[in-house]
Amino acid sequence: MASGKELVVSAIENGTVIDHIPADALFKVVKILGLENEGRQMTFGVNLESRRMGRKGIIKVAERFFEPAEINRIALVAPHAKLNIIRNYEVTEKREVSLPDSIVGIVKCMNPKCITNHQAVMPKFEVVSRDPVSLRCHYCEKITDQEHMEYLND
Repeated sequence: MASGKELVVSAIENGTVIDHIPADALFKVVKILGLENEGRQMTFGVNLESRRMGRKGIIKVAERFFEPAEINRIALVAPHAKLNIIRNYEVTEKREVSLPDSIVGIVKCMNPKCITNHQAVMPKFEVVSRDPVSLRCHYCEKITDQEHMEYLND
């Protein structure tokens, strides 16, 4: 039985739980994964207490299993996120996200003269550092660090 201080969220039978998302990055994760258009049952929690993070976010998506390349895109905004794969109400697999070597279509180039800011060209970046994150634009070679990243459609 839950005490008066616990939040009880129904378990999912099959699907994915994305945990340890920084609270201020939850909706960026939703956008990066395209979950705003998802037709499946989802549960979002934001500003939940976390001993390790202070405040965190969590996303539960029923009947959805992400490919590693798909989920690793969130490492830009949630580098310590953990995935729990649920089957028959049991955690059957745990994964951590890792930043891929290249990023396409998530971040804007910070160079105002870059072609991606003037024409219908999808931004592409090479990851030059993982901690802290910094990216090199494929087109103009300008380096963007984590502090100055702007996300598409922000």
